[in-house]
Amino acid sequence: MKGVILAGGLGTRLHPLTRITNKHLLPVFDRPMIHYPLQALINAGIRDILLVTGGSNAGDFLKLLGNGKDFGLQHLNYTYQEGEGGIAAALSLAEHFVDGERVCVVLGDNIIERNFAASATKFARGAEGARILLKAVPDPERFGVAAFRGTRIVGIAEKPRRPKSRYAVTGIYMYDARVFDVIRTLKPSGRGELEITDVNNWYLRQGELGYEILRGWWTDAGTFEALHRAGNLVAKTGANKLDRPRTKTRRRR
Repeated sequence: MKGVILAGGLGTRLHPLTRITNKHLLPVFDRPMIHYPLQALINAGIRDILLVTGGSNAGDFLKLLGNGKDFGLQHLNYTYQEGEGGIAAALSLAEHFVDGERVCVVLGDNIIERNFAASATKFARGAEGARILLKAVPDPERFGVAAFRGTRIVGIAEKPRRPKSRYAVTGIYMYDARVFDVIRTLKPSGRGELEITDVNNWYLRQGELGYEILRGWWTDAGTFEALHRAGNLVAKTGANKLDRPRTKTRRRR
C-alpha cells in the first residue's frame, strides 16, 4: 500500500503565521508539523510516500525533508497543487503515483499518539473498498461526523451544525484504486471544494466502508487552539512513539 500526505492549502486560520510559511512547516513542540504524519505512515509500515504541497513555500519541504533518508526512506516523492480545491482535489494529484494500488492518505496537520499499523495491514490484505479512522472529540462540528445505527455507520456529514455523534472522521483515510474514479464524479460543495466526505459516503453507499476507533489521542493542528493543544500533548505524552529522525552530529575536537 502506498502513502500520500496532503500538505497544501493556505492555512488562513493560522494567519499571520502562515503568511510567511506553509502551515505544515510550523513547529509542534520540538519538530516541524510535517514530521508527524510522515512518521505515522512509516510506523504503519508504509514506505512508498508522496507529499502533495503547494503555495510559495513548497520548496521548503524539499529543503527540510530531502529524499527522506533521515526517516530511513530510500526515496520521498513530491507533487505540487496549484491553488486550493479541497482534500479530494489534492488527492486526485496522486493518481499516477498510486498506479492502481491501495493508498493510505494522511492530512499534514494530523497528529496521533499511537500508530495505526494493525488497521493499515488489515485494509491492505482485506476486501474493503475504503476504511476511515474515527475518534470521539468535544467539538465534532469542526469535522466530518459519522452517524450510527447501532454500530453501523449510516452517514457522514461534513461540519454539521448539529452533529449526530461525537465521532469525528480523522484525517487518516484508506482507499482502493477506485477512489480516483469517484473523485472525477464529484461536484464542488457549497464551500467550492471537492469534499472527501462525499468520497467516503460513496463507499458507504456501496457497503464497502469500514471503520475503526483510533486508539490514543488524536488532534489536528489547523487552528491556534488546536496547534497549542497539539504541542502540549506531544510535550506531555509523545506522539506515535516517534524516534527522532537521524541527524548528523559533529565530533568535538
